[in-house]
Amino acid sequence: MKIAIAQLNPIIGDIDYNLHKIRHTVSLASRQGAKLLLFPELSICGYPPKDLLFYNSFIEKINSSLHKFAQEAPPEIQVLIGTVTPNPSASIQGEKPLYNSAALLANGEIKQLFHKRLLPTYDVFEEARYFSPGNRANYFNIDDLKIGVTICEDLWNDESFWGKKNYPVNPLEDLLEADLIINLSASPYVCGKQKIREEMLSHLARNYNKPIIYVNQVGGNDDLIFDGYSFSVNKSGEIIARAKPFAEDLIYVEYSLGKKDLFPLSPPHPLYQQEEEEIYNALVLGVKDYAHKCGFSKAVLGLSGGIDSSLVATIAVSALGKENVLGVLMPSPYSSQHSISDAQQLANNLGIKTEILPIQGVMKAYDEILYPLFKDTEFGIAEENLQSRIRGTLLMAIANKFGYLLLSTGNKSEMAVGYCTLYGDMNGGLAVIADLPKTKVYSLCKWINRNQEIIPENTLVKPPSAELRPNQKDEDTLPPYNILDDILERYIHLRQSPEEIAKAGHSHENIQKVITMIAMAEFKRKQAPPGLKITDKAFGTGWKMPIASRWYK
Repeated sequence: MKIAIAQLNPIIGDIDYNLHKIRHTVSLASRQGAKLLLFPELSICGYPPKDLLFYNSFIEKINSSLHKFAQEAPPEIQVLIGTVTPNPSASIQGEKPLYNSAALLANGEIKQLFHKRLLPTYDVFEEARYFSPGNRANYFNIDDLKIGVTICEDLWNDESFWGKKNYPVNPLEDLLEADLIINLSASPYVCGKQKIREEMLSHLARNYNKPIIYVNQVGGNDDLIFDGYSFSVNKSGEIIARAKPFAEDLIYVEYSLGKKDLFPLSPPHPLYQQEEEEIYNALVLGVKDYAHKCGFSKAVLGLSGGIDSSLVATIAVSALGKENVLGVLMPSPYSSQHSISDAQQLANNLGIKTEILPIQGVMKAYDEILYPLFKDTEFGIAEENLQSRIRGTLLMAIANKFGYLLLSTGNKSEMAVGYCTLYGDMNGGLAVIADLPKTKVYSLCKWINRNQEIIPENTLVKPPSAELRPNQKDEDTLPPYNILDDILERYIHLRQSPEEIAKAGHSHENIQKVITMIAMAEFKRKQAPPGLKITDKAFGTGWKMPIASRWYK
């Protein structure tokens, strides 16, 4: 039996658009002789729909469209697709009105519905806010093939792999009669996550002696990037098929009823060999889809000659094309000549248009207006930040006037400790590298330059500086970035205490300084543009910290 695995990039809420893609894919798979076609979790509406799920009109549109689609589907192929369905028991106290479901479409109707059993509520997930969990094993049959259905999290609770259970139920243990396990997913990208997925499914296939097919959503939705990478394992745990990363794909596998196993019909798409290549392609997709799905075709950003804006400009060109990216240089009296020349060289290497808007005159006007208030004070951070705010205002004016997407260029290290200016360099519609620590920024730029110099060498070797006062260096305010990033990794990602961090060799002074800065900067992060998530703990949907707090202050 030929099975098709459809890895699609939906637009959340655009049900007609999504169904147009789905219909086209059904036609392709049917012509290729597939008997079963699989789509990702919530393919009809896109994942995550968030509070759109509270609108009855949204749910009604999903369900009416699904019923119409079921009637149109060709009879020679069955379709398993992720959708939202009403919970008829919602009137019972404590139950949510919806299910996260998989619908089996066959012979012009919705033949069966299967409901997700494990509803994640950690990090970016809030599924228990909207859905009731399913409470029964999910099976269906095609001829003599018995198939078990799981939806995303349903596979992520096996004690034999994780060494613990996060939920009281393991849906796999209720699917022991299945010949084949299918998993419909919308699993967001995190660097290195595909390796974990494949290790887990290989283990599960061997442990339960069953082949598994995993079909994942692809595309950028707000701060989340979905990497696709759908794949299949045979019952020996071998990867026999793998779809492309960060792109739509349609792949096929063969199930042998005699051997009760999956077999490849084409070689698996290779994994990335370098972490930097994977991260870069994730960010490119994130920018491309955020712009496209929000209605932007062009982007603007400030070019300082520094490494962060250089990286963001390079990503923007890969995502949108050089003709659709504008770089704006805004030198002040404190800007070094090499910063201006580095920015211009980068623009020349990328082939993007630039504009130069000196800000000295605006700075002078601000100084004159504020002089009656500031005359008895020393030049300080407020005056330094005015430069950043002037630049942010100019960039927003350009974005507003021409309908461009303003890309913010701050990195995760700066966002963590608040080394950024609210209403200044934090302005923007999308923070491209907000989840990329400064040390990773350097490694990504070196990877970009592996074949030819795109980012000027001087940008890579000069000490980082905001250039808001004479001879300023980042390390005047912050620990060296290799130290800062290690403390951030331990505190934010590993949730270590100051005492545990100190055991890694960090000084108590640096630890307390960094943790205090993280807490003090929370109000800034709450007002930041959405930042593309590439790590297991980003300052976005999954970061839920109080602002008015005295913990570690």
